[in-house]
Amino acid sequence: MGTMTPLTATLPFNRECIGQTFEPAKRGGALPGRRGHWLIVQDQGLIVSNDNHELALPFGDPPAGFEVATKQALLLGTWRGEPCWVVGLGREDKLPAGYHGETCVPMQGTKLPDDLLSLGGMAMQALWWESTSGHCPRCGEQTERIEAEWGKRCAKCRYEHYPHLHPCVIVLVRDGERVLLARKSIWAPGRYALIAGFVDNGESLEGAVAREVKEEVGVDVKDIHYVGSQNWPFPSQLMVGFVAQYAGGEIAVDREELEDARWFPRDALPVGPARHSIAGFIIENYARRR
Repeated sequence: MGTMTPLTATLPFNRECIGQTFEPAKRGGALPGRRGHWLIVQDQGLIVSNDNHELALPFGDPPAGFEVATKQALLLGTWRGEPCWVVGLGREDKLPAGYHGETCVPMQGTKLPDDLLSLGGMAMQALWWESTSGHCPRCGEQTERIEAEWGKRCAKCRYEHYPHLHPCVIVLVRDGERVLLARKSIWAPGRYALIAGFVDNGESLEGAVAREVKEEVGVDVKDIHYVGSQNWPFPSQLMVGFVAQYAGGEIAVDREELEDARWFPRDALPVGPARHSIAGFIIENYARRR
């Protein structure tokens, strides 16, 4: 596989993408007032203004027209020395003049720069956690925020739980001069990507790779190598990337999961995933490597 150093830390949605410009809220104390950057999320997108022909977050005091929503703002952290406040809007909520929504979803052709994508991803995960953690998973009573943490504690039984990340494996299968790619029916025509799936209880990451490939396309793999990871906030996954070698078997597509899977020559690949995703990173960096 060579000696290439994984570069997935630079992918959007990984916090390392914005480096030391961002400081998580749980490391700091409460802030007076509510002034700073406003991460207003609606339907997996960020609300931005296009002043000066650039996509920009609202900045300053709570922006006019969002008064109701901003009363429930969450402090995500600080970016470039200023607080970041997270606000959630309903899908049907109307936007005031001067603002519009930009999707954070790479497959929908996002126009957001990588730093805003990363902030938007963290904002979406924070809102998802808030929407799913209001009651104790053990006894059903209401939870309360643990001071200086994102975790929640049950007011009755004192059980504590923290934001959930669901591990998924994603893998490129190689065999000499060809690679195995697959597609789902909901994807754009002609678009192919990598085989992926959630890790089961009691399963290693490598075991999940071998199982998912066997279940979805019917072939066996060997020499499974880790190449990088990406936080994926749709709604809260951790995509763990691998490259594996073909070890035998004929393609047999699981039609409940995939529309098609086939071998492609390494020098004649189909339309693939966006550059923002670890799937795109793996194909770009490993599909054509000898």
